[in-house]
Amino acid sequence: MYFSLVPNISYDEKPISYPFTDSDYVTAKNFFRRYRINEDVFSYAVLFKQYAIKDGDRPDNLADKAYGSPFYDWVILITNNMVNAQYDWPLTNYQLSKTLESEFDDPYGTIHHYETYEIAQYPAGLHVDEEFYNKIHKLNINGSIQIKNGNEICRPVTIAEHYTAENEKKRSIYLLKPAYFRQFIDDFRKKNLYKESGSFINKRLKLVG
Repeated sequence: MYFSLVPNISYDEKPISYPFTDSDYVTAKNFFRRYRINEDVFSYAVLFKQYAIKDGDRPDNLADKAYGSPFYDWVILITNNMVNAQYDWPLTNYQLSKTLESEFDDPYGTIHHYETYEIAQYPAGLHVDEEFYNKIHKLNINGSIQIKNGNEICRPVTIAEHYTAENEKKRSIYLLKPAYFRQFIDDFRKKNLYKESGSFINKRLKLVG
């Protein structure tokens, strides 16, 4: 479905043998032409609804539930500006555990970084190093100077905790509401038509190279 809507390019494949003046033209999909959603559009609740990806959800089965066909998985990926589902889609809890255990010796005990609590001038979640964690700090808390140990200001975050948190961020996506689905498909089709130019062959094909 997606590939049928992506326009083509005809590029000049330079000859590598005699006669060198002849060229062969090869037709291929124009994957350099990327449709990107403006981030501001997600603020329009009338168009999208927020969705939390569950374990077992995939772009294809989610598209089947939302739009009636697994072949519309690309709509979910494009409307969330996902380039590669392998990396942009969250892993299941099982996949994440297996990945961590295969790539790290002790992901549950090894410190990845340290993170501040919200205290004095420090916001929650600021990444700091081990030296900061082990130091004594002088803080101005509500006009009162107080001495705090580093472990009162920040906490260690393990490799497993870090990658779990990053994976959880990927679970929040937007689903285009079915009422606007067909309009999006039509707009995508129109945006993938070429305009007349020096390289124009037809609305679905242009010359490059």
